[in-house]
Amino acid sequence: MRYSVAMTTEVNQKLFSHLVRKDGQEDLCFALWQPSSGGERLTALLVEPILPEDGEREVHGNASFSPEYFQRALQIASARDMGLAFMHSHPFPGWQNMSRTDVRAELSHAAATFGITERPLLGLTIGTDGAWSARFWNRTGVREYAPSWCESVRTIGQMGLSITYCDALLKPQGFREELKRTISSWGQDKQDELSRLHIGIVGTGSVGSAIAEALARTGVQHISLIDFDVVKKHNLDRLMHATIKDVGELKTDVIAKRLIEHATADNFFVTRLPVHVTGAEGYRGALNCDLLFSCVDRPWARHVLNYIAYTHLIPVVDGGIRVHTKEDLLRSADWRAHTATPGNKCLSCIGQYTFAEVSLERKGLLDDSEYINTVDGLRHHLNNQNVFAFSMHLASMMVLQMLALVVKPNGISHHGENLYHFVTGELERKLGEDCLPNCPFSEFTGKGDSNDDSYQVFDENLK
Repeated sequence: MRYSVAMTTEVNQKLFSHLVRKDGQEDLCFALWQPSSGGERLTALLVEPILPEDGEREVHGNASFSPEYFQRALQIASARDMGLAFMHSHPFPGWQNMSRTDVRAELSHAAATFGITERPLLGLTIGTDGAWSARFWNRTGVREYAPSWCESVRTIGQMGLSITYCDALLKPQGFREELKRTISSWGQDKQDELSRLHIGIVGTGSVGSAIAEALARTGVQHISLIDFDVVKKHNLDRLMHATIKDVGELKTDVIAKRLIEHATADNFFVTRLPVHVTGAEGYRGALNCDLLFSCVDRPWARHVLNYIAYTHLIPVVDGGIRVHTKEDLLRSADWRAHTATPGNKCLSCIGQYTFAEVSLERKGLLDDSEYINTVDGLRHHLNNQNVFAFSMHLASMMVLQMLALVVKPNGISHHGENLYHFVTGELERKLGEDCLPNCPFSEFTGKGDSNDDSYQVFDENLK
Protein backbone atom coordinates (compact mmCIF):
# COMPACT_ATOMS: atom_id res chain seq x y z
CA MET A 1 0.00 0.00 0.00
CA ARG A 2 1.17 3.49 -0.89
CA TYR A 3 0.11 6.66 0.93
CA SER A 4 -0.60 10.28 0.09
CA VAL A 5 -2.45 13.35 1.38
CA ALA A 6 -4.69 15.82 -0.45
CA MET A 7 -6.45 19.05 0.47
CA THR A 8 -8.18 21.95 -1.21
CA THR A 9 -6.43 25.28 -1.71
CA GLU A 10 -8.81 26.77 0.85
CA VAL A 11 -7.84 24.28 3.58
CA ASN A 12 -4.15 24.66 2.71
CA GLN A 13 -4.35 28.46 3.04
CA LYS A 14 -5.99 28.21 6.47
CA LEU A 15 -3.30 25.84 7.71
CA PHE A 16 -0.45 27.88 6.22
CA SER A 17 -1.77 31.09 7.80
CA HIS A 18 -1.82 29.47 11.23
CA LEU A 19 1.33 27.34 11.12
CA VAL A 20 3.84 29.52 9.27
CA ARG A 21 4.32 32.43 11.62
CA LYS A 22 5.75 35.82 10.78
CA ASP A 23 7.88 35.73 13.96
CA GLY A 24 9.66 32.58 12.74
CA GLN A 25 8.50 30.38 15.62
CA GLU A 26 7.04 26.92 15.16
CA ASP A 27 3.33 26.30 15.69
CA LEU A 28 0.93 23.37 15.67
CA CYS A 29 -2.70 22.34 15.27
CA PHE A 30 -4.97 19.38 14.62
CA ALA A 31 -7.25 18.65 11.65
CA LEU A 32 -9.81 16.11 10.47
CA TRP A 33 -9.28 13.75 7.53
CA GLN A 34 -11.36 11.40 5.43
CA PRO A 35 -9.98 8.28 3.69
CA SER A 36 -9.86 7.93 -0.09
CA SER A 37 -9.11 4.29 -0.86
CA GLY A 38 -7.60 3.48 -4.23
CA GLY A 39 -6.72 -0.04 -5.25
CA GLU A 40 -3.06 0.51 -4.33
CA ARG A 41 -3.00 3.84 -2.48
CA LEU A 42 -4.66 5.28 0.60
CA THR A 43 -5.04 9.07 0.54
CA ALA A 44 -5.98 11.18 3.55
CA LEU A 45 -8.23 14.07 2.50
CA LEU A 46 -7.75 16.95 4.94
CA VAL A 47 -11.15 18.56 5.32
CA GLU A 48 -11.17 20.80 8.40
CA PRO A 49 -8.54 22.35 10.67
CA ILE A 50 -9.15 22.31 14.44
CA LEU A 51 -7.24 25.39 15.56
CA PRO A 52 -6.16 25.81 19.21
CA GLU A 53 -8.21 27.89 21.59
CA ASP A 54 -6.77 30.09 24.33
CA GLY A 55 -4.50 28.15 26.67
CA GLU A 56 -4.44 24.98 24.55
CA ARG A 57 -0.92 25.46 23.19
CA GLU A 58 2.27 27.37 23.95
CA VAL A 59 4.67 28.88 21.43
CA HIS A 60 8.24 29.16 22.73
CA GLY A 61 10.50 28.81 19.72
CA ASN A 62 9.13 25.32 19.44
CA ALA A 63 5.51 24.62 20.35
CA SER A 64 3.63 22.35 22.73
CA PHE A 65 -0.03 21.58 23.33
CA SER A 66 -2.16 20.71 26.36
CA PRO A 67 -3.82 17.32 26.93
CA GLU A 68 -7.16 19.15 26.81
CA TYR A 69 -6.52 20.28 23.23
CA PHE A 70 -5.74 16.74 22.11
CA GLN A 71 -8.83 15.38 23.87
CA ARG A 72 -11.06 18.04 22.29
CA ALA A 73 -9.73 17.27 18.81
CA LEU A 74 -10.08 13.53 19.42
CA GLN A 75 -13.70 13.92 20.53
CA ILE A 76 -14.55 15.94 17.43
CA ALA A 77 -12.94 13.33 15.15
CA SER A 78 -14.79 10.49 16.91
CA ALA A 79 -18.16 12.26 16.84
CA ARG A 80 -17.83 12.93 13.11
CA ASP A 81 -16.36 9.51 12.29
CA MET A 82 -13.16 10.98 10.81
CA GLY A 83 -9.45 10.51 11.24
CA LEU A 84 -7.26 12.87 13.25
CA ALA A 85 -4.20 14.67 11.90
CA PHE A 86 -1.53 16.42 13.97
CA MET A 87 0.57 19.01 12.15
CA HIS A 88 3.31 21.43 13.01
CA SER A 89 5.70 23.81 11.28
CA HIS A 90 9.48 23.94 10.88
CA PRO A 91 11.40 27.21 10.38
CA PHE A 92 13.00 26.27 7.06
CA PRO A 93 11.73 25.43 3.55
CA GLY A 94 11.24 22.21 1.60
CA TRP A 95 10.18 18.66 2.42
CA GLN A 96 10.58 18.10 6.16
CA ASN A 97 12.01 15.14 8.05
CA MET A 98 11.30 14.53 11.75
CA SER A 99 13.38 15.37 14.81
CA ARG A 100 13.43 13.07 17.83
CA THR A 101 11.03 15.46 19.55
CA ASP A 102 8.67 15.25 16.58
CA VAL A 103 8.75 11.45 16.67
CA ARG A 104 8.02 11.32 20.41
CA ALA A 105 5.14 13.79 20.09
CA GLU A 106 3.39 11.84 17.34
CA LEU A 107 4.19 8.34 18.57
CA SER A 108 2.91 9.12 22.09
CA HIS A 109 -0.53 9.99 20.66
CA ALA A 110 -0.81 7.25 18.00
CA ALA A 111 -2.37 4.58 20.23
CA ALA A 112 -5.07 6.82 21.69
CA THR A 113 -5.93 8.16 18.24
CA PHE A 114 -6.28 4.69 16.75
CA GLY A 115 -8.24 3.42 19.75
CA ILE A 116 -10.83 6.21 19.54
CA THR A 117 -11.10 6.84 15.78
CA GLU A 118 -10.12 3.37 14.50
CA ARG A 119 -7.90 5.19 12.02
CA PRO A 120 -4.16 5.86 12.21
CA LEU A 121 -2.85 9.19 13.41
CA LEU A 122 -1.73 11.29 10.45
CA GLY A 123 1.31 13.47 11.08
CA LEU A 124 2.24 16.41 8.85
CA THR A 125 5.04 18.98 8.84
CA ILE A 126 5.06 22.19 6.82
CA GLY A 127 8.07 24.29 5.80
CA THR A 128 8.24 28.05 5.45
CA ASP A 129 7.60 27.77 1.69
CA GLY A 130 4.41 25.74 2.18
CA ALA A 131 6.02 22.38 1.34
CA TRP A 132 4.48 19.46 3.26
CA SER A 133 5.66 16.07 4.43
CA ALA A 134 3.31 13.46 5.90
CA ARG A 135 3.15 9.99 7.45
CA PHE A 136 0.54 7.55 8.74
CA TRP A 137 1.28 6.02 12.15
CA ASN A 138 0.14 2.48 11.39
CA ARG A 139 -0.31 -0.17 14.04
CA THR A 140 2.41 -2.85 13.82
CA GLY A 141 1.70 -4.80 17.02
CA VAL A 142 0.13 -4.55 20.47
CA ARG A 143 0.54 -0.83 21.31
CA GLU A 144 3.25 -0.64 18.68
CA TYR A 145 3.10 1.97 15.91
CA ALA A 146 5.48 2.97 13.14
CA PRO A 147 5.38 5.72 10.50
CA SER A 148 4.51 4.92 6.89
CA TRP A 149 5.68 7.90 4.85
CA CYS A 150 3.43 9.46 2.24
CA GLU A 151 4.89 9.72 -1.26
CA SER A 152 3.19 13.06 -1.89
CA VAL A 153 0.97 15.81 -0.51
CA ARG A 154 -1.14 17.67 -3.07
CA THR A 155 -3.28 20.79 -2.92
CA ILE A 156 -5.91 21.46 -5.56
CA GLY A 157 -8.31 24.30 -6.27
CA GLN A 158 -8.43 27.73 -7.84
CA MET A 159 -4.66 28.08 -7.39
CA GLY A 160 -4.05 25.00 -9.53
CA LEU A 161 -2.36 21.73 -8.58
CA SER A 162 0.71 21.82 -6.31
CA ILE A 163 2.49 18.73 -5.00
CA THR A 164 5.28 18.16 -2.50
CA TYR A 165 7.01 14.83 -3.12
CA CYS A 166 9.02 12.61 -0.82
CA ASP A 167 12.17 12.22 -2.93
CA ALA A 168 13.06 8.94 -1.23
CA LEU A 169 9.81 7.36 -2.45
CA LEU A 170 9.36 9.21 -5.77
CA LYS A 171 12.77 10.22 -7.03
CA PRO A 172 13.06 13.21 -9.37
CA GLN A 173 14.35 12.42 -12.84
CA GLY A 174 16.80 15.30 -13.02
CA PHE A 175 18.06 16.53 -16.37
CA ARG A 176 17.72 14.18 -19.35
CA GLU A 177 19.02 14.96 -22.81
CA GLU A 178 15.82 13.61 -24.36
CA LEU A 179 13.87 16.33 -22.52
CA LYS A 180 16.24 19.23 -23.06
CA ARG A 181 13.75 21.32 -25.06
CA THR A 182 10.87 20.44 -22.72
CA ILE A 183 12.81 21.44 -19.59
CA SER A 184 13.90 24.70 -21.23
CA SER A 185 10.24 25.72 -21.52
CA TRP A 186 9.36 25.67 -17.79
CA GLY A 187 12.49 24.69 -15.85
CA GLN A 188 13.76 21.64 -14.00
CA ASP A 189 11.66 22.17 -10.84
CA LYS A 190 8.36 22.13 -12.74
CA GLN A 191 9.53 19.22 -14.84
CA ASP A 192 10.33 17.25 -11.68
CA GLU A 193 6.84 17.99 -10.39
CA LEU A 194 5.16 17.16 -13.68
CA SER A 195 7.11 13.96 -14.35
CA ARG A 196 6.21 12.41 -10.97
CA LEU A 197 2.47 12.85 -11.39
CA HIS A 198 0.60 9.57 -11.65
CA ILE A 199 -1.81 10.40 -14.48
CA GLY A 200 -4.80 8.30 -15.45
CA ILE A 201 -6.42 8.33 -18.88
CA VAL A 202 -9.99 7.05 -18.88
CA GLY A 203 -10.90 6.11 -22.43
CA THR A 204 -8.04 5.26 -24.80
CA GLY A 205 -9.74 6.01 -28.09
CA SER A 206 -8.75 8.70 -30.56
CA VAL A 207 -8.42 11.47 -27.96
CA GLY A 208 -7.06 9.38 -25.10
CA SER A 209 -4.39 7.69 -27.20
CA ALA A 210 -3.10 11.07 -28.42
CA ILE A 211 -2.99 12.41 -24.86
CA ALA A 212 -1.12 9.32 -23.71
CA GLU A 213 1.48 9.83 -26.44
CA ALA A 214 1.93 13.49 -25.45
CA LEU A 215 2.42 12.58 -21.79
CA ALA A 216 4.94 9.85 -22.56
CA ARG A 217 6.93 12.25 -24.75
CA THR A 218 6.75 14.95 -22.04
CA GLY A 219 8.50 12.76 -19.49
CA VAL A 220 5.63 11.57 -17.28
CA GLN A 221 6.84 8.44 -15.48
CA HIS A 222 3.58 6.66 -14.56
CA ILE A 223 0.43 6.49 -16.69
CA SER A 224 -2.68 4.40 -16.02
CA LEU A 225 -4.88 3.43 -18.97
CA ILE A 226 -8.49 2.61 -18.08
CA ASP A 227 -10.62 1.26 -20.93
CA PHE A 228 -12.56 -1.99 -21.29
CA ASP A 229 -12.83 -1.84 -25.12
CA VAL A 230 -10.95 -3.58 -27.93
CA VAL A 231 -9.66 -2.20 -31.22
CA LYS A 232 -12.20 -2.40 -34.02
CA LYS A 233 -11.67 -1.88 -37.73
CA HIS A 234 -13.68 1.34 -37.76
CA ASN A 235 -11.27 2.79 -35.13
CA LEU A 236 -8.27 2.70 -37.47
CA ASP A 237 -8.85 6.12 -39.01
CA ARG A 238 -8.53 7.75 -35.57
CA LEU A 239 -6.82 5.49 -33.03
CA MET A 240 -3.16 6.42 -32.70
CA HIS A 241 -0.69 3.50 -32.98
CA ALA A 242 -3.34 0.92 -33.94
CA THR A 243 -2.96 -1.14 -37.14
CA ILE A 244 -5.04 -3.78 -38.86
CA LYS A 245 -3.06 -6.40 -36.93
CA ASP A 246 -4.36 -4.97 -33.65
CA VAL A 247 -8.06 -5.46 -34.39
CA GLY A 248 -9.58 -7.47 -31.55
CA GLU A 249 -6.79 -6.59 -29.10
CA LEU A 250 -7.41 -4.56 -25.94
CA LYS A 251 -6.88 -0.86 -26.54
CA THR A 252 -4.97 -0.61 -23.25
CA ASP A 253 -2.48 -3.26 -24.43
CA VAL A 254 -1.99 -1.73 -27.87
CA ILE A 255 -1.44 1.79 -26.54
CA ALA A 256 0.76 0.68 -23.62
CA LYS A 257 3.12 -1.21 -25.92
CA ARG A 258 3.73 1.88 -28.07
CA LEU A 259 4.08 4.21 -25.07
CA ILE A 260 6.84 2.06 -23.62
CA GLU A 261 8.72 2.39 -26.92
CA HIS A 262 8.29 6.19 -27.10
CA ALA A 263 8.59 7.30 -23.45
CA THR A 264 11.34 9.79 -22.59
CA ALA A 265 11.27 9.21 -18.79
CA ASP A 266 13.60 6.79 -17.07
CA ASN A 267 11.78 3.85 -15.41
CA PHE A 268 8.58 4.61 -17.32
CA PHE A 269 5.62 2.48 -16.22
CA VAL A 270 2.12 1.87 -17.59
CA THR A 271 -0.70 0.41 -15.52
CA ARG A 272 -3.27 -1.31 -17.73
CA LEU A 273 -6.83 -1.54 -16.48
CA PRO A 274 -9.06 -3.08 -19.19
CA VAL A 275 -12.24 -2.43 -17.17
CA HIS A 276 -15.06 0.10 -16.84
CA VAL A 277 -14.38 3.15 -14.67
CA THR A 278 -18.02 2.72 -13.61
CA GLY A 279 -17.09 -0.61 -12.01
CA ALA A 280 -15.30 -1.15 -8.70
CA GLU A 281 -11.88 -2.09 -10.12
CA GLY A 282 -11.75 0.79 -12.58
CA TYR A 283 -13.04 3.22 -9.96
CA ARG A 284 -10.41 2.21 -7.41
CA GLY A 285 -7.74 2.34 -10.11
CA ALA A 286 -8.70 5.94 -10.87
CA LEU A 287 -8.31 6.82 -7.17
CA ASN A 288 -4.64 5.75 -7.37
CA CYS A 289 -3.95 8.74 -9.62
CA ASP A 290 -3.02 12.38 -8.97
CA LEU A 291 -4.81 13.68 -12.09
CA LEU A 292 -7.26 12.15 -14.56
CA PHE A 293 -8.12 12.74 -18.20
CA SER A 294 -11.76 12.10 -19.08
CA CYS A 295 -11.84 10.87 -22.70
CA VAL A 296 -15.21 9.15 -22.53
CA ASP A 297 -18.35 9.60 -24.58
CA ARG A 298 -20.98 8.26 -22.17
CA PRO A 299 -22.72 10.15 -19.34
CA TRP A 300 -22.26 7.55 -16.58
CA ALA A 301 -18.47 7.41 -16.95
CA ARG A 302 -18.28 11.20 -17.11
CA HIS A 303 -20.48 11.42 -14.01
CA VAL A 304 -18.16 9.07 -12.10
CA LEU A 305 -15.14 11.18 -13.02
CA ASN A 306 -16.94 14.41 -12.10
CA TYR A 307 -17.73 12.85 -8.72
CA ILE A 308 -14.09 11.82 -8.20
CA ALA A 309 -12.86 15.35 -8.96
CA TYR A 310 -14.74 16.79 -5.99
CA THR A 311 -15.28 13.93 -3.56
CA HIS A 312 -11.72 12.57 -3.80
CA LEU A 313 -9.88 15.81 -4.78
CA ILE A 314 -8.39 14.44 -8.00
CA PRO A 315 -8.55 17.04 -10.80
CA VAL A 316 -10.25 15.81 -13.98
CA VAL A 317 -9.48 17.29 -17.40
CA ASP A 318 -12.50 16.55 -19.57
CA GLY A 319 -13.13 16.89 -23.29
CA GLY A 320 -15.77 15.99 -25.83
CA ILE A 321 -16.53 16.36 -29.54
CA ARG A 322 -19.87 16.82 -31.25
CA VAL A 323 -20.26 16.74 -35.04
CA HIS A 324 -23.44 17.55 -36.94
CA THR A 325 -23.96 16.55 -40.56
CA LYS A 326 -26.92 16.81 -42.89
CA GLU A 327 -27.19 15.18 -46.29
CA ASP A 328 -23.49 14.21 -46.07
CA LEU A 329 -22.47 17.83 -45.51
CA LEU A 330 -20.57 18.98 -42.43
CA ARG A 331 -22.76 21.56 -40.69
CA SER A 332 -20.84 21.95 -37.43
CA ALA A 333 -18.01 20.41 -35.45
CA ASP A 334 -17.40 21.63 -31.92
CA TRP A 335 -15.23 20.42 -29.07
CA ARG A 336 -14.84 21.47 -25.46
CA ALA A 337 -12.06 21.17 -22.86
CA HIS A 338 -12.50 21.97 -19.17
CA THR A 339 -10.88 21.05 -15.84
CA ALA A 340 -13.14 19.99 -12.99
CA THR A 341 -11.69 20.86 -9.57
CA PRO A 342 -12.99 22.32 -6.32
CA GLY A 343 -13.59 26.01 -7.01
CA ASN A 344 -14.34 25.36 -10.69
CA LYS A 345 -17.66 24.66 -12.37
CA CYS A 346 -18.40 20.93 -12.55
CA LEU A 347 -18.96 18.88 -15.71
CA SER A 348 -22.69 18.59 -15.17
CA CYS A 349 -23.11 22.34 -14.73
CA ILE A 350 -21.24 23.14 -17.97
CA GLY A 351 -23.61 20.78 -19.82
CA GLN A 352 -21.33 17.83 -20.55
CA TYR A 353 -24.01 15.43 -19.28
CA THR A 354 -27.26 15.38 -17.33
CA PHE A 355 -28.31 13.28 -14.36
CA ALA A 356 -31.25 12.03 -16.42
CA GLU A 357 -28.85 10.66 -19.06
CA VAL A 358 -26.86 8.86 -16.34
CA SER A 359 -30.04 7.23 -15.09
CA LEU A 360 -31.01 6.14 -18.61
CA GLU A 361 -27.58 4.61 -19.23
CA ARG A 362 -27.60 2.71 -15.96
CA LYS A 363 -30.95 1.23 -17.01
CA GLY A 364 -29.48 0.23 -20.40
CA LEU A 365 -31.72 2.57 -22.38
CA LEU A 366 -28.89 4.46 -24.09
CA ASP A 367 -28.04 1.24 -25.90
CA ASP A 368 -31.60 0.99 -27.23
CA SER A 369 -31.66 2.94 -30.53
CA GLU A 370 -35.44 2.69 -30.79
CA TYR A 371 -35.84 4.33 -27.37
CA ILE A 372 -33.31 7.09 -28.15
CA ASN A 373 -35.12 7.93 -31.40
CA THR A 374 -38.28 8.67 -29.41
CA VAL A 375 -36.64 11.16 -27.01
CA ASP A 376 -35.59 14.63 -28.11
CA GLY A 377 -31.96 15.52 -27.37
CA LEU A 378 -30.62 11.98 -27.01
CA ARG A 379 -29.65 11.27 -30.61
CA HIS A 380 -26.11 12.57 -30.01
CA HIS A 381 -25.44 9.33 -28.10
CA LEU A 382 -25.79 7.48 -31.41
CA ASN A 383 -23.64 9.91 -33.38
CA ASN A 384 -20.08 8.62 -33.70
CA GLN A 385 -18.86 11.07 -36.33
CA ASN A 386 -15.30 12.14 -35.70
CA VAL A 387 -12.05 12.43 -37.58
CA PHE A 388 -8.42 12.26 -36.50
CA ALA A 389 -7.82 16.00 -36.95
CA PHE A 390 -10.65 16.87 -34.54
CA SER A 391 -9.35 14.40 -31.95
CA MET A 392 -5.80 15.73 -32.21
CA HIS A 393 -6.94 19.31 -31.62
CA LEU A 394 -9.07 18.36 -28.63
CA ALA A 395 -6.25 16.23 -27.18
CA SER A 396 -3.91 19.21 -27.46
CA MET A 397 -6.41 21.50 -25.73
CA MET A 398 -6.78 19.01 -22.87
CA VAL A 399 -3.02 18.58 -22.42
CA LEU A 400 -2.66 22.37 -22.28
CA GLN A 401 -5.32 22.49 -19.56
CA MET A 402 -3.24 20.04 -17.53
CA LEU A 403 0.01 21.93 -18.13
CA ALA A 404 -1.56 25.19 -16.97
CA LEU A 405 -2.78 23.48 -13.80
CA VAL A 406 0.74 22.25 -12.94
CA VAL A 407 3.16 24.73 -14.55
CA LYS A 408 1.07 27.87 -13.81
CA PRO A 409 2.69 30.11 -16.46
CA ASN A 410 2.66 33.74 -15.26
CA GLY A 411 0.60 32.55 -12.32
CA ILE A 412 -2.32 31.40 -14.51
CA SER A 413 -3.41 27.90 -13.50
CA HIS A 414 -6.87 27.58 -15.06
CA HIS A 415 -7.82 28.19 -18.69
CA GLY A 416 -11.49 27.96 -17.87
CA GLU A 417 -13.98 26.31 -20.21
CA ASN A 418 -12.65 26.30 -23.80
CA LEU A 419 -15.14 25.69 -26.61
CA TYR A 420 -13.81 25.54 -30.18
CA HIS A 421 -16.03 25.89 -33.27
CA PHE A 422 -14.34 24.36 -36.31
CA VAL A 423 -16.63 25.83 -38.97
CA THR A 424 -16.04 29.44 -37.91
CA GLY A 425 -12.60 28.94 -36.36
CA GLU A 426 -13.73 30.60 -33.12
CA LEU A 427 -12.51 29.74 -29.62
CA GLU A 428 -14.80 30.66 -26.72
CA ARG A 429 -13.37 30.97 -23.22
CA LYS A 430 -15.48 31.15 -20.06
CA LEU A 431 -13.88 31.95 -16.71
CA GLY A 432 -14.89 32.21 -13.08
CA GLU A 433 -18.37 30.71 -13.22
CA ASP A 434 -19.82 28.89 -10.21
CA CYS A 435 -21.91 25.73 -10.34
CA LEU A 436 -25.65 26.06 -10.79
CA PRO A 437 -27.90 26.34 -7.71
CA ASN A 438 -28.50 23.01 -5.96
CA CYS A 439 -25.53 21.32 -7.63
CA PRO A 440 -24.54 18.54 -5.20
CA PHE A 441 -20.83 18.37 -5.98
CA SER A 442 -19.73 21.29 -3.82
CA GLU A 443 -21.31 19.47 -0.86
CA PHE A 444 -19.34 16.31 -1.74
CA THR A 445 -15.95 18.04 -1.67
CA GLY A 446 -13.38 16.02 0.27
CA LYS A 447 -15.83 13.45 1.63
CA GLY A 448 -13.91 10.54 0.10
CA ASP A 449 -14.99 6.99 0.91
CA SER A 450 -17.64 8.18 3.37
CA ASN A 451 -19.80 9.39 0.49
CA ASP A 452 -19.37 6.40 -1.84
CA ASP A 453 -21.83 4.03 -0.19
CA SER A 454 -24.62 6.58 0.15
CA TYR A 455 -24.21 7.96 -3.35
CA GLN A 456 -23.63 4.61 -5.16
CA VAL A 457 -21.80 6.28 -8.01
CA PHE A 458 -20.25 3.06 -9.35
CA ASP A 459 -21.34 -0.56 -9.66
CA GLU A 460 -19.48 -3.01 -7.37
CA ASN A 461 -20.39 -5.92 -9.66
CA LEU A 462 -19.48 -4.36 -13.02
CA LYS A 463 -16.44 -5.84 -14.74
